[in-house]
Amino acid sequence: MYKILIVEDDPTISKALQSLLENWDYEVLNCKNFKDVMSDFISFEPHLVLLDISLPYYNGYHWCATIRAVSKVPILFISSASDNLNIVMAMNMGADDFISKPFDFTVLVAKIQAVLRRAYSFTGQTRAIEHRGVILNLNDTTVSYKDHKIELTKNDFRLLQMLMENAGKVVTRNDLMTRLWESDEFVDDNTLTVNITRLRKKLEEIDLFEWITTKKGMGYLIE
Repeated sequence: MYKILIVEDDPTISKALQSLLENWDYEVLNCKNFKDVMSDFISFEPHLVLLDISLPYYNGYHWCATIRAVSKVPILFISSASDNLNIVMAMNMGADDFISKPFDFTVLVAKIQAVLRRAYSFTGQTRAIEHRGVILNLNDTTVSYKDHKIELTKNDFRLLQMLMENAGKVVTRNDLMTRLWESDEFVDDNTLTVNITRLRKKLEEIDLFEWITTKKGMGYLIE
């Protein structure tokens, strides 16, 4: 069953879309938190996104670019702002199609089916960890926050992945050193400290200051 995420702030339209698509045997989620669309995107792992342009907090172009930073999942814009400028901008941002409001439900379903058929076996489906707006992309070992994105070294990635997988919990130094031992490098207590320091400096490049907390005598924590 294909999963579709609807990012539409008009409840009448979003509920009608959900009912329609569920009748076509799609699994549907209506986004509720328009301040953090990526939270729903990461947890739901949709095969396709229906995205409006005019949204609270950030517009659809922002979320299209944010999704494209971590995934090639098909994106269809649905909007009444259907002038040529908006259509061109949507396609340039990475959208797969643009559907003007008001739209015919039969045409909408046909376009969704066509886009899903064209999708490349969904190998571009997201593999990422998200916490408080920070996205760790497991496909290309990058981390992004807001409009910033950086590449991580093998050790930086291993440490951040373990910390984000255990967000809200203290990860012991021994557990982190064990994770680093998966590399070919010799790892001791000092090596871990050096790696954590380097990771913190990299995170500061994308405005994540003091994101990793030291718990003296225990380990490290991402709250």
